[in-house]
Amino acid sequence: MRTSEIMTSPVITITPATSIAGAARLMLQHRISGLPVVNPKGEVVGIITEADLLRRAETGSAPHHPMWLELLLGPGRLAKEYTEAHARKVGDAMTADVVSVPSHAELRDVVRLMSKRRIKRLPVIDDARLVGIVSRANLVRALAKALVKKPARPLSDTEIWQAILDAIAAEPWGPRFAVDIKVNNGSVDVYGTMTDERERAALHVLAESIPGVKAVRDHLVWVEPTSWLSRRKANSRKEGARRRPEDLN
Repeated sequence: MRTSEIMTSPVITITPATSIAGAARLMLQHRISGLPVVNPKGEVVGIITEADLLRRAETGSAPHHPMWLELLLGPGRLAKEYTEAHARKVGDAMTADVVSVPSHAELRDVVRLMSKRRIKRLPVIDDARLVGIVSRANLVRALAKALVKKPARPLSDTEIWQAILDAIAAEPWGPRFAVDIKVNNGSVDVYGTMTDERERAALHVLAESIPGVKAVRDHLVWVEPTSWLSRRKANSRKEGARRRPEDLN
């Protein structure tokens, strides 16, 4: 899925000359948590969010530091904090380092970028023109829509069995050599061993995601990792001792 399919468009924007009070009213009126800031050419020059309005002199939440920390921060950093906490115009309080994505960006890349930069929204820009904005709310709506999509054709027991094995093999955590899957009339029984309890929940989720699965029954046994490895090594040594030299050639 691409960004263009879920983004909000058209976008409510403001200019650097917009008052802080005006920006706050727009956020409340439209129930949004951030506004792109554009110049007269329509280019995005910043973004202002609820987070930028939290530490304000009017609410008594402006930054205050002990004297020893003020010495470490230096006058430049302190002056910047003062400007942001007392600014009357958006241009003085906005975040100028704007992270954006194109409309053709894949959602997985959008989520990865939001997580890496710890941001909640991204302007969508094509050819220097603002065409939309994508937020966490847009991603949640896309998820909700995907979850209620018409289910695919239910699979037969044999197809379910193969689909589960293929899915386990495709996952880096998948215990492909330690589990046995049996399917009867859509009910899945999972047998075998695991060395981490978190694998149990993952296997349940994996099996339940296969079309046609009606129930998942867990017969997994937890094995302490070091003892499991020790037994494997011991069994390997015994097996090697039982073999005749000519069998090894």
